[in-house]
Amino acid sequence: MDYERAREQLKGELRRYVESITKKSKGANMYVCPLCHSGEGHNGTGAFSIKGGTSWKCFSCNEGGDIFDLIGKHEGIADHAEQLKRAGELFGVTIDSHRSTAREEFSPEYQNQPENEQYTQNAIRTTAHTQAETAETDFRDFFLQAHSHIKETDYPQRRGLSQETIDRFKLGYVAEWRHPKASSKVPTSPRLIIPTAKGSYLARDVRAEIPEEQKPYSKSKVGTIQLFNRKALQTATKPVFIVEGELDALSIIEVGGEAVALGTTTKAKALVELLKAQKPAQPLIIALDNDGAGQKASEELIAELKGLDIPFYRLNPCGEYKDANEALQRDREAFTQAVADAEHIQEEAEQAQREEYLKNSTANYLQSFVDGIADSVDTPYTPTGFSKLDSVLDGGLYEGLYIVGAISSLGKTTLITQITDQIAQSGTDVLIFSLEMARSELIAKSISRHTLQSVLATGGDTRNAKTTRGITTGKRYIDYNQTERELINSSIVEYSKYAQHIYISEGVGNIGAEQIRETVKQHILYTGKTPVVVIDYLQILAPYSERATDKQNTDKAVMELKRISRDYKTPVIGISSFNRANYREAVTMEAFKESGAIEYSSDVLIGLQLKGAGKKDFDANEAKKKTPREIELVILKNRNGSTGDRVEFKYYSLFNFFEEV
Repeated sequence: MDYERAREQLKGELRRYVESITKKSKGANMYVCPLCHSGEGHNGTGAFSIKGGTSWKCFSCNEGGDIFDLIGKHEGIADHAEQLKRAGELFGVTIDSHRSTAREEFSPEYQNQPENEQYTQNAIRTTAHTQAETAETDFRDFFLQAHSHIKETDYPQRRGLSQETIDRFKLGYVAEWRHPKASSKVPTSPRLIIPTAKGSYLARDVRAEIPEEQKPYSKSKVGTIQLFNRKALQTATKPVFIVEGELDALSIIEVGGEAVALGTTTKAKALVELLKAQKPAQPLIIALDNDGAGQKASEELIAELKGLDIPFYRLNPCGEYKDANEALQRDREAFTQAVADAEHIQEEAEQAQREEYLKNSTANYLQSFVDGIADSVDTPYTPTGFSKLDSVLDGGLYEGLYIVGAISSLGKTTLITQITDQIAQSGTDVLIFSLEMARSELIAKSISRHTLQSVLATGGDTRNAKTTRGITTGKRYIDYNQTERELINSSIVEYSKYAQHIYISEGVGNIGAEQIRETVKQHILYTGKTPVVVIDYLQILAPYSERATDKQNTDKAVMELKRISRDYKTPVIGISSFNRANYREAVTMEAFKESGAIEYSSDVLIGLQLKGAGKKDFDANEAKKKTPREIELVILKNRNGSTGDRVEFKYYSLFNFFEEV
């Protein structure tokens, strides 16, 4: 891409860059300043703002500019061309080498030096390695020259480094350094040279007092930023610390550890890509800076590493100090010990894992097993309100996943609604997640059932009971006589006696397993009661993934509902549809739609069928015409009891009522 187009495109990446190096603060378009860190205080109000998507300003440190200015200040890159190059690396933009005349006029201080200028014996001039960069970007001769002058400064010693470490990594010194691409008008400064690769290095200002206007450029990167000491990833014989700065890595190495420096937190992805290509020889220890930016970068790096099959640990060897080099300077003894202890981190982790695994020995569970026998006398269960069904289920509903399935029109929703009403009548809370019917329909079903029960109790004509539609249709209600209205009103009163224990969530396509879990959690928090949970029905729960198949989504939902029942020690009832519509055949486990997880994960699997289904002379049409219909409930699976048991019901479909036979 040509220079001007690339520059304009990259200016629009400002927000992405800001969000990669810092975090939002209070206020629209406001962030924690990555330079002065305004916004990290207790009130969380930052002074760094983005304007128009292409410019920024911090009203605390009074810095501002475009994305290139921010990259320069944050990463210590003074040269605009290098800033542009760095932005291109970050956002995948290839930039033509030609620079426009306009850009040259905008930044004249960054012109190349004359090519005939040479090194001197007493001072290493920058333009000498400019030539090397132009040729093969090979600074190795420059590094040797700089290293020969290292004794002209005590800066490495002041930072806690020994001569051995200095010599090992060929740290150098340039008394009068300026960036290779800077003009002669730019003032020089004394710099520590830290090689990071043959074509890149860090030039760090060694002055105790740096002029304010030069502080943003006190740590200048030359060449493409590389991981410092990256070879340790493959050659180390001990765990490798991953740190931010080159001096931090040198500090860990100084006291006997092994370390790789990112150079900047934005290079974390480069580390991940490197690890994808080749696994490290030793476990990694994530030890980025103790400040906000470092901790954020640690979390992001860890998230990336979790996707790789490599051992890593998070450890802070710096104690209360900001980074490894500060810890080395302030408390060398404690820092040395912390690094030494880290060498055993894998061994300790493996030992902990071993001990945790050995806890799985059955011997460790015998006492709890014996205690459980004694406690089982008080194992809670919830009666369904149907005495014969409760007998089959050993008293009622226990902790676990119950799945109820049937062909359409056999009353599976009605049966479960009646069971939940009967549970509520005992004072137990019920959460109903109705994904097909509205709340008003479920309420009307219950009231309709009460009208029939009232009529049956008084020996009246069942035709006087009211259907669901007969209750909810206002026009019909107006035409009812006084007796009919009293029947409805008395049924409403009966329903109201336990309605406070029933909670109905309605919704199609927007309720999934996670929402169910959260609602159960809230219910317990707000009421202090653990509810029985009902889902009507499984196949229309919100999918966990739009890309997954219906079977995969159902399997996932069933597994999550199973976990909910275990986590909250409560019955969870799921209603399921069948994968066929044949009233003649006897119900089986294979009849359940997407039956894989339903069959294997359910604790109790219940099917409803017309009485006699599966027999040779069974006539489904005649069975469906009966009023009431004869329905059989079949226990297809019972993890803690017998299977094959049947409970017979009369089903008054018009009035939403099941009666045990």
